[in-house]
Amino acid sequence: MARNGSLLRARAAHQHHRVTYVELFFDLVFVFAITQISHTLLAHFTPLGVLQTTILFLAVWWVWIFTSWITNWLDPERTPVRVMLFVLMILGLLLSTSIPKAFETRGLAFALAFVVMQVGRSAFTFFSIPKSQPGWRMSLLRITCWLMCSGVFWIAGGFAEGQARIALWIVAVAIEYCGPALRFWFPGLGATPLNDWEVEGGHMAERCALFIIIALGESIVVTGSTFAATAWTMPTIIAFVVALIGSIAMWWVYFHIGAEAGAEHISHSEETGRLARLAYTYLHLPIVAGIVVSAVGDELLLAHPEGHSDMKAVLSMIGGPLLFLIGTILFKRSIRGIFQLSHMVGIGLLIALMPFAHHLSPLMLSSATTVVVLIVATWEAISLGSQAKSDEI
Repeated sequence: MARNGSLLRARAAHQHHRVTYVELFFDLVFVFAITQISHTLLAHFTPLGVLQTTILFLAVWWVWIFTSWITNWLDPERTPVRVMLFVLMILGLLLSTSIPKAFETRGLAFALAFVVMQVGRSAFTFFSIPKSQPGWRMSLLRITCWLMCSGVFWIAGGFAEGQARIALWIVAVAIEYCGPALRFWFPGLGATPLNDWEVEGGHMAERCALFIIIALGESIVVTGSTFAATAWTMPTIIAFVVALIGSIAMWWVYFHIGAEAGAEHISHSEETGRLARLAYTYLHLPIVAGIVVSAVGDELLLAHPEGHSDMKAVLSMIGGPLLFLIGTILFKRSIRGIFQLSHMVGIGLLIALMPFAHHLSPLMLSSATTVVVLIVATWEAISLGSQAKSDEI
């Protein structure tokens, strides 16, 4: 699709659009948002707190990934699109600052910021698409209608309190997440054909990879800031090294082969919309969640490396890597068509560690989970490296 004076990106076959500086600038708001999510989870690590934080995390991911779809279609170098992103940044900062008290005094602020971001961005895109693209315009109209329906529940939840807010926001999240799966079917408008969701695959893969970097960066910031504020005893120093190696291991598992393979696969796919919906919109969610939960575990580790692991430590130190590996194995399955044995073994080892976790110190437990992720990374690198050599022969 050529630009033809519109706000659309100019496209050519197998062309890879680079991520623009304004998109990277926009992402800075979500560095703060991820930090707010991890701190909120740490401060409210109860069943109710986990549920509330999960709702907030799902909202943060959804508003970011929807914006990534839009900047895949619209050209961020055009001034109106840039202004739209700057407005979203302002609203995103309001959203992020509301996270710690979203279920207390700032629920309406969170809801309003989220709804205006979602509906406003989609409506802007609808009016930005030229009339020569009727299928695409209809797709954005369906999306806007869905987001307006979910927005009713978001805003109603902002006015409500307690359990009512939770219930209303769960309904809102369910509507949001069912939309792409149902191709935004709407009465009188029908469903969107997947061909109307064509994306530039390399750009989408790079955008999601950058969000993984954001999450890993937040984990490193938490590790560094917590280590700086604690007494530097030998257990604390070892805990610092273990936490940092854990982040490096996660980077290795995702970026060494998986990210490149995903970018290559979607760039040459005949169904970029379907793959972007599954592999990047849905399946990256547990990957990011795993990194965020692991960051909470790292903070608990550095605060109390010795003694027995309590429930918070067990859930975060095992649950974080477990979510991460589940997300990566599903992501790579969507690309390669197989469940990688290395990841399956890693998931099995983490599950097998659960019955003994309470008897281990946080330092021992975190060291064990880090070793598991390192085993997965090393196994994958060796096995796929050997496979590549055999293919060359």
